[in-house]
Amino acid sequence: MFIETETTPNPSSLKFLPGRPVMGQGTREFASPEAAEASPLAQAIFDTGEATNVFYGGDFVTVTAAPGANWSDLKPQVLSILLDHFVSEAPLFAPGTAGGIAVPGESDLLVEENEDDADIVVQIHELLESRVRPAVAGDGGDIQYRGYKDGVVYLQMQGACAGCPSSSATLKHGIESLLKHYVPEVVEVREA
Repeated sequence: MFIETETTPNPSSLKFLPGRPVMGQGTREFASPEAAEASPLAQAIFDTGEATNVFYGGDFVTVTAAPGANWSDLKPQVLSILLDHFVSEAPLFAPGTAGGIAVPGESDLLVEENEDDADIVVQIHELLESRVRPAVAGDGGDIQYRGYKDGVVYLQMQGACAGCPSSSATLKHGIESLLKHYVPEVVEVREA
């Protein structure tokens, strides 16, 4: 088995591509060792003592190194952990824990949405799914919709994109421009 690696716009994060599906659907982010207890793979990466975030995408795993960590030391450790996991075909989640995993959804909105804005929200979702998420996944992350109110779209960056030095520029100049162009009611994009 060969695992490719790619750099991301976030210099602290590396994207690992095992050449097979990681998550069948959706994404999952582990921002702490405690959160990683649901996944033996994420826990093993945190056990290196050098990782601060593990993110599962459809066909990749993104790992964010702790401040001061050296990728020349951490990368071989992560590759070894990933190889062991995928060659052994171990489950991604510990038995009985996957049901408790929460993915941000409608109940996790930051603002109370107006029913009159339903068509606008549908347009925003379509653009996020068709144009934004594939680009963000290419950089080792994901984006979650967190609400729309009074012309403002609230989004949350995940994986390599969370904490990336260029994430605010991506939100303001990339995503905001795209949404404003196709959905004139959008006046601003804010990070949730």
